[in-house]
Amino acid sequence: MIIFLVHLGEIASVDKPLDLLQGRLDRLIRTAVSFEPLHAYGMLLRIQQISKNRLEIQQGPLYPALYRLDHHRLTPAGKRRLQTEVEKWNPIAGVIAGIPGTTPEEV
Repeated sequence: MIIFLVHLGEIASVDKPLDLLQGRLDRLIRTAVSFEPLHAYGMLLRIQQISKNRLEIQQGPLYPALYRLDHHRLTPAGKRRLQTEVEKWNPIAGVIAGIPGTTPEEV
């Protein structure tokens, strides 16, 4: 899996699936199709758009994820699952995002 992250104008390549997004790609796909049904390439573009061009996922990992999810649009059950996942993930993401900026004085 190759994923590119753009942060402050720098691009970092993460080429091991365990480095980033393992178990998160399904959620990104559900979010992408929650707005409207999309074809596979459209999902990649939507994920890039939603992330404000900070996240670019190559086509390779997308197709196995689509096979697992078996849809290109979000069903009502999928919308409920996405909402539950987002509610669980947001607090965790906030904690994770704050860790790199921690100073020794804050510990």
